[in-house]
Amino acid sequence: MPPQKYDGEKINVSTNQKVAVVTGGNRGLGFEASRQLAKQGYKVILTSRDEDKGKAAAQKLQAEGLDVIAYTLDVTSDESSQNLAEFIDQQFGKLDALVNNAGIYIDDQSGSKGIIDTHIDTLQTTIDTNVYGVVRVTQALIPLMKKQNYGRIVNVSSGMGQLTDMEGGSPGYRISKTALNAVTRIFASELIGSNILVNSVCPGWVKTDMGGANAPRTPEQGVDTIVWLATLKDDGVTGGFFRDRQPIAW
Repeated sequence: MPPQKYDGEKINVSTNQKVAVVTGGNRGLGFEASRQLAKQGYKVILTSRDEDKGKAAAQKLQAEGLDVIAYTLDVTSDESSQNLAEFIDQQFGKLDALVNNAGIYIDDQSGSKGIIDTHIDTLQTTIDTNVYGVVRVTQALIPLMKKQNYGRIVNVSSGMGQLTDMEGGSPGYRISKTALNAVTRIFASELIGSNILVNSVCPGWVKTDMGGANAPRTPEQGVDTIVWLATLKDDGVTGGFFRDRQPIAW
């Protein structure tokens, strides 16, 4: 997948304008996070695996007067992740915030009731996107944050990954979110002193394609803590797990 060139023209961004990447931004939490960050003045790079869906989502936000562009990203590809980093470096020379929202939930599709009969392929596919995908994209983009000694990384996790209250069912999704929380802690520890803050968030049960129509929370409510963590002050927390702007147990 070659880097997107946008006709070779440099995209306009003011000197003081912050730049954010939101993965899985074409729908649900990613779409709303893109909207809310853009409302706070960010230039938002809305990424999506599906090029057409990403462009349609960006155009919808552009129609609201928001500064959002689409970029096609496959988080399961090293090349695609590096291409995104090169694109951002060429166009903006920096990155201020990364929301690792792209994720999948395919346990139910496998027909398994739990870990006793789940398919290893289901676990591998889920972890490749929900865990390794976050590592790939974050590794690729951290150098852009280190250049300016500033960055905010938000990993969209889930209460289903909490070891404290771990139950049965949905093993692929649960294991992937537990592992994602470990990734958050490791990145946060290794980036101490760099002013790059890394946190996990549980958005709660939200009305999205994944959450379903019966979920009690709106997308706006779901992304509130995500946007808060993506815009933390320099003395903000790092290495935490949050819901409703409050720390929760791992």
